[in-house]
Order: sequence, then structure tokens, then C-alpha cells
Amino acid sequence: MAVTAGTDELDQRLTLLHELAHWLAPRRRRRRGRTTHHGADFYAIAFGLYLAHGIPAAEAIDREGGRYPSSLRHARALGVVGAEEAWRTRRRALGERARSRRAPRVLVAEHTVRLVRDGRWTRCAVCGVRVVGPVLARLRRRAGRHVLLGVG
Repeated sequence: MAVTAGTDELDQRLTLLHELAHWLAPRRRRRRGRTTHHGADFYAIAFGLYLAHGIPAAEAIDREGGRYPSSLRHARALGVVGAEEAWRTRRRALGERARSRRAPRVLVAEHTVRLVRDGRWTRCAVCGVRVVGPVLARLRRRAGRHVLLGVG
């Protein structure tokens, strides 16, 4: 196992305990053979390790929640002290960010996607957007339409 952590001793301890929790947590399978990486079972072990090794709950929630926002939901379910307030603070911040975001405008109206190659990329010939991954696979099987939105 290779772990990279900063020079902060608390950060090093949290990182090591986080990775140890991955090792101790049961591996549950989900769709397509992938495992749940940061689920309820994982955080039950992780927060238990943090508290057992003297890391204050507020510090663990703050640092873990900053990197993995889903940890706040699991910490609330586990009844970790301070998790409810941290979750509410995050929800408020997300709401403020959403309200301050400008409404998108249509840059290119809805159109049928025509796939063309552009070097190593596949693009829509109408709007020039790169088409990749599952969307590209689906558009190769059957025709589709899309809209190019922008802000500004």
C-alpha cells in the first residue's frame, strides 16, 4: 500500500486510518462487478477508527467531508457528533451556489448529432462538441439529438 499525505501529522493519521478502513471494510458487490468504495459499512469502520485513535469527531468530519461529501450523510446516520450541523452547512452552501449560478442559454439549438472524426476525437459535426464514452457508444448504435448550452 502506498499512501501520500502532507506534512500535517493529523492529516497523515487520518489518511492512514482511512486506508486501513478500506482494508478492514467488507467488500460488497454491486452492479457490473464494481464494489462500493465509500459506503455505510466503510464509514462505520472509518469513524470508529478515527475516534479510537484520538482524532476529534469535528476534525474527522471536517476533513473527511471536505474530500468525500458523501461521508457527511453516513456520519449523520451513525450519529457522529457534529455531523448534522456539518451536513446542514454543506446543504446551505450548495443552495447558495445554485442560486448564484446564472441560467444557461442555448448556444446551438437542438439538432441531430452527426459524428465525425477529428484526429483522435469524435465530434458532432454541427456544434463541434466532443462525444466520448457511453454517449458515443449509444450514438454509434442509433441516432440521437442534443442541445449545446452555455452560461455567460
